[in-house]
Amino acid sequence: MLEVVQAFDRVPITAINTDDAAELERKLVAAERVFRDRDGWLKPHQRIAVLRRLATLMEDRRDHLALQIAREGGKPLPDAIVETTRAIDGVHNAADELRNFAGREIPMGLSVASEHRWAFSTREPIGIVAAISAFNHPLNLIVHQVAPAIAVGCPVVVKPAATTPLSCLEFVALVHEAGLPEPWCQSFVPEGNDLAERLATDGRVAFLSFIGSARVGWSLRAKLAPGTRAALEHGGAAPAIVDRSADLATAIEPIVKGGYYHAGQVCVSTQRIFVHEDIANEFAEKLIARVETLRTADPVLNETEVGPLILPREADRVAAWVEEAVTGGATLATGGRRLSETTLQPAVLLNPTADAKISTHEIFGPVVAVYRYQNLDEAIARANALPTAFQASIFAQDIKVAMRAADRLDASAVMINDPTAFRTDWMPFAGRRESGYGTGGIPYTMRDLAQEKMILMRRG
Repeated sequence: MLEVVQAFDRVPITAINTDDAAELERKLVAAERVFRDRDGWLKPHQRIAVLRRLATLMEDRRDHLALQIAREGGKPLPDAIVETTRAIDGVHNAADELRNFAGREIPMGLSVASEHRWAFSTREPIGIVAAISAFNHPLNLIVHQVAPAIAVGCPVVVKPAATTPLSCLEFVALVHEAGLPEPWCQSFVPEGNDLAERLATDGRVAFLSFIGSARVGWSLRAKLAPGTRAALEHGGAAPAIVDRSADLATAIEPIVKGGYYHAGQVCVSTQRIFVHEDIANEFAEKLIARVETLRTADPVLNETEVGPLILPREADRVAAWVEEAVTGGATLATGGRRLSETTLQPAVLLNPTADAKISTHEIFGPVVAVYRYQNLDEAIARANALPTAFQASIFAQDIKVAMRAADRLDASAVMINDPTAFRTDWMPFAGRRESGYGTGGIPYTMRDLAQEKMILMRRG
């Protein structure tokens, strides 16, 4: 049995049954059976109908799903409502994408050898998908991994985070209620991490979708069966540059949102803020004043802006990193105080050393670090200095500065006057270098889960 507790106060919610090795084998056998039965594959219009019914069922349970996210994951209720809305739209997005999900004509007749031929391609599902998900968006991440598989026609076995399984289990139940036969979408809550690895590395799995730590993700990729494809989504210490031309009246709010959304437990949370020395003091004053007004409390309350970390040990780690930075010479301008077993007061650190953990590793907590710089290229070089690279921001009213930073920042997406954490569910979302492998986003995942087959006909 797995006990699921509220992230904020550790009060038990429920206990659920876990799956053993025999259950994993049963699920994989069922998935393989339906995939091998090509005559039994659902037609595109049937998959669209399932996804449309699923979105309607989710809409009917919107408030319940949002409250469940807040309880098990600790995300403040207003943000949990946004996550639920996004998840519903993501299901529609997968259905909509099927209208244009097609092959292409391959030109023939371009050489003598290719005369009198016609060739075109189709897209086929790649096979069984193993999806291993994370706790921080316990519904929307599942949608990003499962809805594309349903749309393309891949059987999927999805393993949620052990701390937040309820959103996943309910979503899978809704998928079945919407009319998808169970073998095409199955949840898997294992007794231990060894079984999760067994799922990912099984030779019957054609694609691994992994969202979680870089250490685990890269390790799993190295152990995949020959031929298994993968997408990995990790994180980084996202940088934001604030130029002296920035409008601080409008820049502070998105920076705060980027840094403290879900208590900083987002793979593209704003963490390292490089501010031009001409405005550094004014920026710090405004940032600190806004952070001190953030309402940190029980996430199920409508007025809460910052909730808990997912586990007590994570709060311990973040507190230790703050203490290490201060010991090394940083100024703790505000916050950092322990409010509960899992909750920390949002913190701002000024000028940590370059080798402090807050400067070099993803903190995944409600802490940002502010550094001064003298010229733009210096700030860009410091922003690019880590082995991780995901999304970045530049705040500037000077278009030349904004475009130079956008061109030079090592990131898969650069936001101009928007937070590093900005995302829509149809845009490409990808970590570079150690931050990930492959491209997320529902349309992009659907392409990964399909294989192109060329068909050639000789005429005459």
